[in-house]
Amino acid sequence: MRRLLIGVVTVLAVLLAGCSTRSDSGSGEPEETSGAESSAPAVDGPDFGTLKNVCGKGDAKAVSQQGVTGDRVELGVFTDQGFTKNSEMVDAAKAFTSWCNDNGGINGRKLVPVIRDAKFLEVRQRMQQACKEDFMLVGGGASMDGLGTKDRLSCLLPAFPAQSSLAPAVGSDLQVMSAGPFSGHFQYAGFYQWLLKEKFPGSAQHVGIISGDSPVTKVMATQYKESIASLGGKVSYSDLYPATGVSDWTPYAQTLKKEKVKGLVFHGDFASLAKLEQALTSLGYAPDWIDANSNAYSQNFIELAGSALGTQHNYTELFATHPLDASKENPAVEKVEALFAKYAPGKPVTYPALRAFSAWLLFATSARDCDELTRRCVYDNALKVTDWTAGGIQAPFDVSKQNVPGKCYSVVEATPEGWKPASFEQDSGPYRCDAPVVKFKRSYTEPARLADVGKSLSDLK
Repeated sequence: MRRLLIGVVTVLAVLLAGCSTRSDSGSGEPEETSGAESSAPAVDGPDFGTLKNVCGKGDAKAVSQQGVTGDRVELGVFTDQGFTKNSEMVDAAKAFTSWCNDNGGINGRKLVPVIRDAKFLEVRQRMQQACKEDFMLVGGGASMDGLGTKDRLSCLLPAFPAQSSLAPAVGSDLQVMSAGPFSGHFQYAGFYQWLLKEKFPGSAQHVGIISGDSPVTKVMATQYKESIASLGGKVSYSDLYPATGVSDWTPYAQTLKKEKVKGLVFHGDFASLAKLEQALTSLGYAPDWIDANSNAYSQNFIELAGSALGTQHNYTELFATHPLDASKENPAVEKVEALFAKYAPGKPVTYPALRAFSAWLLFATSARDCDELTRRCVYDNALKVTDWTAGGIQAPFDVSKQNVPGKCYSVVEATPEGWKPASFEQDSGPYRCDAPVVKFKRSYTEPARLADVGKSLSDLK
């Protein structure tokens, strides 16, 4: 997913040229901090939004599954925290599992998140550890996740990630996404249809793309160019900026003005985008719209861009996730905030944290309904779900169709006062559900399959 990737464009080039938690050193040593036996009162009981009895006591049966005993289930949580210093996946794991365990766990088994800190480039090392110890991977994400996908398939380790970033991970086998992305399709078709055909039709033939100079974002730029053309638009200008950084964005701003770019796609870190927008503002030029990407969906971007937000028009799409800025309208998002306040005090609830909760909830409800807790049972149960909303965190999504993008999308815009939901003719609460299907015509890197490692689904037990 873009948010994970483009926040590390700069370092990519440089480096390549109550839960029971375990230490995020990647070693897997347990550090007990809370659990089902905690005396702390449950937060609103075992229900989560529209989902009933997500967690609870029970008579767990003995099984011969890796990572599962009669009273606990060990689940790997991937993160790049050791590199990014961003703990949102770890915080979400702590908040969810502590709440679940305080309500009895999954049929009496305590959920034990095992933090697998990939530190950006140690994906294979952490995956190989997970292959030896974990029942499944849940609620995490790593920027370079594709590096460990074949290892994961070789050991038949299913994953319910919060985010999937890099080929061959996106759309890979034994991976269950609760919203997206999926390989072979443009993930933002609804958003761009609205931008190019409805909100700013005059921008359609004057779209510019600026990307960090890395192999990943170069491919993304090509995919966007193709998809924008499929929607009737045209990329009239594209450029790269050095992955090592830009000291002065004025030349880029001058070129955007000279080329009369009316819609800008920015594949890079939000700090760089903020500087570019300040340069555009100083020149007295503003495109009709800027796709800031969900990497910028935070208060940090608002503060860095500052007064430029009074002139520049930033939008982003959130994979049909309910906007955090309208949390008071959504009991499920409010519950996430309450669980963070109780179990991860002082930690912010972010968009990726909501995605992580969706993944945790999908795993938990799929595991809850297994008479015998096995990887195959949990995986099969998840793929039976046709209208997943994570209790209200997101628009309904058909999990059973892991190769088809959802129809719904949610758009937010940046203002000097902060991010807020945009007005884009919503037809289903905060969402609009008429996104076209835009399939890539070109062949990009294919997702990893079980057959690539000599396995098949029948091997999953």
